[in-house]
Amino acid sequence: MLRRLITDYSDHKHIVTHISQQPELTYYYMKFEENHVNSRGGNKPFEFDAQGVPRIHSYIDVEDAGYYYYPITIGQYGLAVFHTFLNTGDQEKKEQFISIADWFYNNAIDEDRLGVYWLTEVDKPEFKIFTPWKSAFAQSRGISILLRAWQLTRDDRYYDTAVAALGLFDYDTSEGGVRVGTSSSYFYEEYVAEAPTRILDGMMFSLFGLYDLMRVTKRIDEDNYRWSRRMFEDGIAGLSHWLPRFDMGYWVYYNRCDIQGYPPNDPCTVGYLRLIVSQLGILHQLTGQEILKAYRDRFESYNRPFNILKMYRQKYKALKALNRL
Repeated sequence: MLRRLITDYSDHKHIVTHISQQPELTYYYMKFEENHVNSRGGNKPFEFDAQGVPRIHSYIDVEDAGYYYYPITIGQYGLAVFHTFLNTGDQEKKEQFISIADWFYNNAIDEDRLGVYWLTEVDKPEFKIFTPWKSAFAQSRGISILLRAWQLTRDDRYYDTAVAALGLFDYDTSEGGVRVGTSSSYFYEEYVAEAPTRILDGMMFSLFGLYDLMRVTKRIDEDNYRWSRRMFEDGIAGLSHWLPRFDMGYWVYYNRCDIQGYPPNDPCTVGYLRLIVSQLGILHQLTGQEILKAYRDRFESYNRPFNILKMYRQKYKALKALNRL
């Protein structure tokens, strides 16, 4: 537990944000770096396939331990590679990024009603997920990668696949989608399970992918611009509805999970708090919604030593109950 605390305290320490509303997608909203991203995944370094696509190791509570393709992390690493290419102009990095975009293209499942989506095959025992699962976060990462690949190549298969990935946001999880709640309280699910899991950072990362699609389609594709904008604005309304329910009064909940048996009080870690504060700041700058700034400031004020110690007492209980120590 002490090692987890030390690692967590240093995690996300060097978050650098990039705010843009221009049609051209350059840096992502958070400037991921390869050397940092490469150390994440079940607390073990990545394993890479022949095309340079990373595989991550499962976590401690997964019975069938090993390395897996994890779309969320593949997308994050792909964005870090894209950042390296922007910084250096290295053509090998450009080729590796395109290989990662090809992974998303080649591994997309395409259905007439739902559109395109990606499945993650590693179990998530804490949420009682033991079959391949959908994720709004994975959809977002696929969109962000594919749109940047389209900009680099003008290959329309990347653009078409990114647009088709919007479909899942229009459906409730009970209908095969990634959304829970009603029109005033939609929440985009990082982990689609038998009941809502409501992971806060995953919800906000989902909004970043939708905003990428808004930026790209605004001047060239009116119908899909309106569609992506509706999904984004619904998500902002849902986020605003749920933010008070994540406030512990001295810290922030990691999720608001309805899975039977999940600990009712599971606070986020220090690294996640910093991440959430950065995400709220970005979304405030993109939307002008003052509630996002208010909660950004409020949550940032919680990051004090006494509160951290108080949080970790509660976090230890939650992790022990989930068999994740």
